[in-house]
Amino acid sequence: MTRLDLDRYIAGWRGPLLAALVALFAGLPVLALLPPLDRDESRYAQATSQMLETGDYVDIRFQDEPRWKKPVGIYWMQAVAVAATSKVEDRLIQPYRVPSILGAMMAAAAVAWAGAAMFGQRAGFLAGAMLGATFLLSTEAGIAKTDAMLCGAVTLSMAALARIYLATRAGEIPRRPHKLLFWAGLGLSILIKGPIGLVVIAPAMIALSIWDRDLKWMRRLGWGWGLPLVALIVGPWAIAITIATDGGFWREAIAGDLAPKVAGGHESHGAPPGLYLLIAFLTFFPAGLMLPAAVSTGWHRRAEPAIRFLVCWLVPAWLIFELTPTKLVHYNLPAFGALALLAAAALTRPIGKISRLTGAGFSVAAGLVLAAIVVVGLTEFGKSTAQTWATLTIVFAVLAGLIGAFLMMHRAAVTAVIVSLTLGVIAHGALAGTLRQLRPLSVSPQLQQVLERADLHPRQGRPGPVAIAGYHEPSFVFLTGRETELTDAAGAARALAEGRPAIVEERLERDFHQAEAALGVTGRSVGVVNGHNYSQGDDVELTVYAPPGAAARAVERAR
Repeated sequence: MTRLDLDRYIAGWRGPLLAALVALFAGLPVLALLPPLDRDESRYAQATSQMLETGDYVDIRFQDEPRWKKPVGIYWMQAVAVAATSKVEDRLIQPYRVPSILGAMMAAAAVAWAGAAMFGQRAGFLAGAMLGATFLLSTEAGIAKTDAMLCGAVTLSMAALARIYLATRAGEIPRRPHKLLFWAGLGLSILIKGPIGLVVIAPAMIALSIWDRDLKWMRRLGWGWGLPLVALIVGPWAIAITIATDGGFWREAIAGDLAPKVAGGHESHGAPPGLYLLIAFLTFFPAGLMLPAAVSTGWHRRAEPAIRFLVCWLVPAWLIFELTPTKLVHYNLPAFGALALLAAAALTRPIGKISRLTGAGFSVAAGLVLAAIVVVGLTEFGKSTAQTWATLTIVFAVLAGLIGAFLMMHRAAVTAVIVSLTLGVIAHGALAGTLRQLRPLSVSPQLQQVLERADLHPRQGRPGPVAIAGYHEPSFVFLTGRETELTDAAGAARALAEGRPAIVEERLERDFHQAEAALGVTGRSVGVVNGHNYSQGDDVELTVYAPPGAAARAVERAR
C-alpha cells in the first residue's frame, strides 16, 4: 500500500474510526476471556447488579455496605450495557465491561481527531492507533472499572480543547461543537471519577496560559453555558446522593478515599516518584519505541503551538501523578493521549540517531520483559492448557520488540510503528488467553463450578445463600449473588445446620469442625479447590460442603 492509498483510507472520519477499531481489537480479548477480577472490577460489577436488582440508581452499595468512593457514572453505563445485552441473573462479567472498551475506543478516536488538525491525517491516525494498542489502555479496556472510560472522557475534552486553542491561535473563531465536546467530556469525567479529570485539564490550561502569557484564548470556551452544562451532567445525581446519604457520600469519598491517597500510600499502594516514568516503556508498549522521539519532539519543537499544547497536557499531569504517594499503574492513563500525539508528531520528521537507538532498546526490553513475565506466570500457575497461549504471547511480544527495533534502526519509523502495533495487539490477545488458562488464579469460578456440579448453587433453585469462610473476595459475591454470606468458621457451620452449602478455607477447618460438633451437624465434602488468591498473595485450599440431606435430595431428584 502506497502512502497515497493510506491517506485515502484514513481521510476525514475514517482515521478516528480506524483508530477506534484498533482499540476495539486490542481490548476485546481481555473483555471476552478473563473471568471476574478481584478486587475492584467485581466490586463495581456487583454494585451495578444491585442497582438493577433493587431499582436504586442513586445509592451505591456492595451487598449491604455503602460503596461511597467514586461517583455514579460508570455504574449507570454498566447498568445500561447489562440491560441491553444480558440479564443480571446470568452473572456474566462481559456486559459490565462494555463501557470500558467504548471508553478506550473514544480515547483513540479523539486522539486521531485532534492529531489530524495538529499534524495531518496520517499522523492523527497513527497517534490514535498507538494509544488504542498500548498495553495499559487495551488492558483497562477489558476490565469493568472507571479507568478506560475516564481516559476516554478526559481525552475527548483535551482533544476538543486542542482544536479550540489552535483555532484561536490561528485567529479563527472556535466552533461551537468543539466547545460542546470540551464541556461534555469534562462533565462526564467528573461523573465517572470526581476531580481526577480536572487534575489533567486545569493544569494544562493554566500552564498553557502562563507559557503563552495569554489568557484571552480561554475566554472563547463558552463559560456561560459550559459550566451550567457540567452542572446539569453532575448536579442531579450529586443532589440526590447528598439527600439519600445525608452527606455521608462526600465524607467518605473525600475523607475516606481521596485524602488518604494524596497524603500517603493508601491501601499499601504507595510508591516513590518516578515509577510511571520507569515503567513507561512497558505500559506504552508496543509503541514504546517512540517514547524517546516523543520526548525529543516535545523539547525541540516546543515553540510550535500544537507541540506546546501537548507538553502542557503531558508534563503537569504526569508530575502530579508521580508526586502523589498512592500509585496504581493506570493512574496516569489520561496523559497517554498527549504522549501518543507527541510520538506521532515525531513521525512527521526524520528521527535522530539517539532517539532511534534508545527507542530500539526500549522496544527490545519491553518484549523481553513481557516474555519473562509470561514464563514466570506459566511456571508458577500454568498447566499444559496454558502452554500454547503462553508460547504465542512470548513469540509475538518478542517479535514486536525485535522487528520494531530493527526497522527503527534502519530509519523506517512509520513501518516500525505499524508492524510493532500489529504484532503487539496479537501478543496482548494471546496474553489474555494465557491468563485465562492459569486456573489457580481463578478461584471463584472454580468454586462456582463445584457448586453447580453438586447441584448446590442458589441459581439452580437450591437453598441459599452460600456461606464462605476464609475467602471473602468480591468475585465470588458477584458470581453467587448479593446474599452470599461472608462469614467465619462458626457462620459456615450454622449455614450447614440451616440446610445451606458452606465453603471453608483450610486454615479455618479445625474451628469449623468444632463448630459443627457443637451444633450436632456434619457436612459432606463435595469438592476441593486449590488456588492462589492474588489479592492477598496467599495460596488457598477451599472445601465445599453440602448440608445434611443434600445427597438424599439429589438422589430423589435423579429418580
